[in-house]
Amino acid sequence: MSHLFARTKISIFILAVSIGAVLAAAMEAPLYAQNSTATVTVNWNKVEAVSKTTPTLQVVVNPMLRPGSPIVANSYAAVRDLGADYVRYVPWLPYPKLGVAELTPPTSQSTSWDFSLIDPMTIDFLNATKGHSTILNFSTIPQWMFKTDKPVEYPSDPNQVTWTYTQGTELRDPSMKELGDYYARLVSWYTKGEFTDELGKKHVSGYHYSLPYWEVLNEVEFEHNMTPEQYTARYDAIVSAIKQVSPNTQFVGMALATPSVEPQYFEYFLNPQNHKPGIPLDMVSYHFYANSTADQTIDDWQYTFFDQANGFLNTVRYAESIRKRLSPSTRTDLNELGIILPSDEGQDKPNHVEIPIPQRYWNLAGGMYAYLYIQLAKIGIDVAGESQLVGYPTQFPSVSMMNWNGSGKPNARFWVLKLLKDNFGPGDKLAETKSQNGSAIEVQAFGTSAGNKLLLINKRNKPVSVKVPADFANGAATFVDESTGDEAPHTANLSGDTATLAPFSVMVVKATK
Repeated sequence: MSHLFARTKISIFILAVSIGAVLAAAMEAPLYAQNSTATVTVNWNKVEAVSKTTPTLQVVVNPMLRPGSPIVANSYAAVRDLGADYVRYVPWLPYPKLGVAELTPPTSQSTSWDFSLIDPMTIDFLNATKGHSTILNFSTIPQWMFKTDKPVEYPSDPNQVTWTYTQGTELRDPSMKELGDYYARLVSWYTKGEFTDELGKKHVSGYHYSLPYWEVLNEVEFEHNMTPEQYTARYDAIVSAIKQVSPNTQFVGMALATPSVEPQYFEYFLNPQNHKPGIPLDMVSYHFYANSTADQTIDDWQYTFFDQANGFLNTVRYAESIRKRLSPSTRTDLNELGIILPSDEGQDKPNHVEIPIPQRYWNLAGGMYAYLYIQLAKIGIDVAGESQLVGYPTQFPSVSMMNWNGSGKPNARFWVLKLLKDNFGPGDKLAETKSQNGSAIEVQAFGTSAGNKLLLINKRNKPVSVKVPADFANGAATFVDESTGDEAPHTANLSGDTATLAPFSVMVVKATK
């Protein structure tokens, strides 16, 4: 995740959608005034889509994930417990010492290769995701590879944030061999146990990890302001070099921050004729963060965020039409999906005042992700990645999936992801599902290998009653809402065929017949 400040300004141009959070418990007397009941019907004989979509998350490197952090153990325990595939790992630009392995250019006498701060965090991640596919993205190119008027400084303290590291647009080596060699050595450190540096000196790690996916750079419209032509050439150079040392690795391209305003990237990058022979286009990625103006409250957010999500889905459909035309075998990973509240902006300024985040916001954000998951499964997207494991003041707190200053436990955003991952995945059949008098909810019936299930989301900051089909009456309902807090989803049986959804609740109901 990178340059989110710029994204929050640009995103007013991004179209929007709608999503919410699903049902609550339906077995207890409601605590809120009730509205009219929404009635759900399912036609199991009409399958509208077969899902290809894997729910997952991204892990962004920051000091809260360093050894000794008060929440690092809980954070990686959550990742391990989730057991997701396609988990994205991104050491990125605010912390050069935590993400760049060669911070100064080599001389005739020495090099600056140093993994001492990078390895502990990376190995923690690889251990937590053992047995599952991962997507690594060391997204920050050593700045000295770019032409600048003077050397770019970076903090000596690895925990100090900087937003000025990625300066320059033109590489000092136009052949891009220097760029490719850097990434080949970095990958060799983790896959081959060693590499030889620019002066012929061997560096030994002893690591022999498998890296199934490597994503090439991040939000390239902002980081070094790359054009589609520049990025495509740099992608080819990096992929060519990495394939020499890790031939089984597949690659993810683009990682766009603002896909709705940069369609030329899709047209250029996805055209195989613009790449060198033999360069794979395994997967492309891009991002979406909903946002609001500073004067809005949660009563506005319930409309703003879901409207923006709907607009993003229009962008997805447009991007998919380009992909299918130019490179139909390329898969799609939407690996940064979330919300950035306006209070996160200016977080690097000394006088920044952090505004408390309403507790119910975490349910709203989880509901939006669940809504996106349904729609992306209908569209045929391969991976839906929620952003991000850990945020905190100065690092986009509203994007966090962990409670950084209280329980140290996962919050509702994480638990919604786990609810989805534990119940749904590729191969599920999405049956025609309708809700009468149900504009406040999103509901989808899934035929899964473990039986038929309903995914229900309350998109509004008020309770909603839902009448489910007869085959779900008295079914087991597992839900995340404000009452579950930082705890795992709760489960209880419905009382009859009606459920009461708390504000921004997300619920899965299992069929009883």
